[in-house]
Amino acid sequence: MTPPTPSHVTPPTGRPSTALLTDKYELTMIRAALADGTADRPCVFEVFARRLPSGRRYGVVGGTGRLLERVADFRFDDEEIEALSDSLDERTTDWLRDFRFTGDVDGYAEGELFFPGSPVLSIRGGFAECVVLETLVLSVLNHDSAIASAAARMTSAAYGRPIIEMGSRRTHEEAAVAAARAAYLTGFDSTSNVEATRRHGVPSAGTSAHSFTLLHTGPQGPDEAAAFRSQVKTLGVDTTLLVDTYDIATGVATAIEVAGHGLGGVRIDSGDLGVLARQVRSQLDALGARNTRIVVSGDLDEYAIAALRAEPVDVYGVGTRLVTGSGAPTAGMVYKLVEVDGIPVAKRSAQKESLPGAKRAVRHHRRSGTAVEELLLPWSGDAPEEPGLETRDLMVPLIRGGETVPGLPTLEQSRAHHAAVMVSLPWEGLALSQGDPAIPVRVIPPATR
Repeated sequence: MTPPTPSHVTPPTGRPSTALLTDKYELTMIRAALADGTADRPCVFEVFARRLPSGRRYGVVGGTGRLLERVADFRFDDEEIEALSDSLDERTTDWLRDFRFTGDVDGYAEGELFFPGSPVLSIRGGFAECVVLETLVLSVLNHDSAIASAAARMTSAAYGRPIIEMGSRRTHEEAAVAAARAAYLTGFDSTSNVEATRRHGVPSAGTSAHSFTLLHTGPQGPDEAAAFRSQVKTLGVDTTLLVDTYDIATGVATAIEVAGHGLGGVRIDSGDLGVLARQVRSQLDALGARNTRIVVSGDLDEYAIAALRAEPVDVYGVGTRLVTGSGAPTAGMVYKLVEVDGIPVAKRSAQKESLPGAKRAVRHHRRSGTAVEELLLPWSGDAPEEPGLETRDLMVPLIRGGETVPGLPTLEQSRAHHAAVMVSLPWEGLALSQGDPAIPVRVIPPATR
């Protein structure tokens, strides 16, 4: 018999339930665990990545804020129970109907760096209440961390120049909103996705598409000047005009003729962007538009951005290579049981091993702030002192007794935290070439306690 929901658990939020964003195998495990009496055994699950994607020196934790909202909304109301009623027995559906997560969660702060084996999330509670969250946790953290990790490399390659996230048309509509948030977390300046602005407060930005220029075609042929006049009249001279629908040199000349020397920017979306940026900069300067920015877009990734570093580019627009698997390979995070009733357990399958026992993590830094090593310790263990190094705890309380810990960082605060930890990377960790993780991870076994 499942005990009644504790009175301190927050009631449903009014948002839709997230309980069916799960895998069926979690429900079949719960059914069996309820039948054999193991459903409430105290357990610890951890989320970690066994390795980083090829060519990556670090990963970035993204999605924590979104995940906490979804855990709060994880409940089985009548609609969810009805959807499952034909495949689960009465005992299991009764348990689901009463379910509210009542355990504890600790994890790396959003925006923090992670490496192979880093316990980015630690979930404590009864087996059933922890295992039922597996798919939700992984779907949020794997997606957002993949985007955040890719975006961080692009931000680093941009070397202080602004980047606009504009990948909405290349991915699922909800993934687009999450991607915009994760990109902003790791240094992008704005997004073209207005739902991300409404939902997460990410600053919005947008220019114009070729279709608007093509729209202004009449019996006498294309009229690029008419399109530009319309945009400037409506949005002001600080707008950005798309100049490569036809001939770029003609487009730039027409843009300045229409908007004057105060035109905010011109955008180039095709061709050899480096060569074109140089030509356009020379043309703009010759026309007296020295403060007009050059925005480039078109299948940019960190390598293309790095190649453009010496060119007169002011703003990058990034879409496809950020939000799709080609640019943001999976973070590879898994959700594994590491402790049962205080007893360490581990999976030993070839190439899919897990480290037994609940762990906490710290990072050693030089006094200059540079990170040199990450240590995984037994949960109650103390970090060994290292002369000349400072120790920083990586895991913070996120949920206690089923309740989200009050006062957790906002997206803006997490963005600032990420910027700070990026400075702690050794310089070689910022390289875009193949190589080892930026810092090593060392495991302190329980025997050393």
